[in-house]
Amino acid sequence: MPNKTAKTAAKATGSKATASKAAAHKTAPKVAPKTPVSKAPVKAPAAAKPVAAAKPVAAAPRIEDKKPLTQRQGFKTNEFVVYPAHGVGQILAIEEQEIAGARLELFVINFMKDKMTLRVPTAKVANVGMRKLSEPVLVKKALETLKGRARVKRTMWSRRAQEYEAKINSGDIVAIAEVVRDLYRSESQPEQSYSERQLYEAALDRLSREIAVVQHVTETEAVKEIESQLAKSPRRGAAKAEADGEADAEADGETDTDVDGDDEAVADEAA
Repeated sequence: MPNKTAKTAAKATGSKATASKAAAHKTAPKVAPKTPVSKAPVKAPAAAKPVAAAKPVAAAPRIEDKKPLTQRQGFKTNEFVVYPAHGVGQILAIEEQEIAGARLELFVINFMKDKMTLRVPTAKVANVGMRKLSEPVLVKKALETLKGRARVKRTMWSRRAQEYEAKINSGDIVAIAEVVRDLYRSESQPEQSYSERQLYEAALDRLSREIAVVQHVTETEAVKEIESQLAKSPRRGAAKAEADGEADAEADGETDTDVDGDDEAVADEAA
């Protein structure tokens, strides 16, 4: 009997222990299983590269908002002007340029017929003789000059040629008209020499271009007007004109000569 009692007590004690374990298992919170974290190998820090010295940054040039130049020395853009050495041209712009460390204002002049562009310092226009177009009154005077009698000096052709060229490059419209008048040859007169023809065409071109721009006509129409005025000039070679010419020659070293019989010019040219 005592043995049975002891076994019964042991069973009761075991069942209580099992019950307490089950209760503890129910009340204990469930913990999620931890995932194994793989640790990446830590690399040793790379050696620092030498830093190149920073180059000094050039300061950007200051851009100033300037209005385009449209007028200087009484001349303005898109205006036609006369440049003595080249004739009639048009001012396309007035620009600034740095030349040899100095800032210069320049007229940009286009000579369309010659397909040339010229840049002239605005401060030098007086020195080079650049001028505005002739007034209509002065153009009329030049046309009247064409109707006058040719005045040819009795000197060597080489000297006369220099004088004609100086008149052409003077920019004076009346002086240019005098060259056209003196070198003009009609169909009934002997042909010009090569150098005479060159000077005549150069003077005719300068004169017709300016007249065309002033009168708003084409150059062809201007040439026709010039030739019509030349046709009105008195006939050369008359006895009275020759006598008057000799009197004039004594006064100023010039004479109105008969171009039909002007063999001296041809002889000088051949020499």
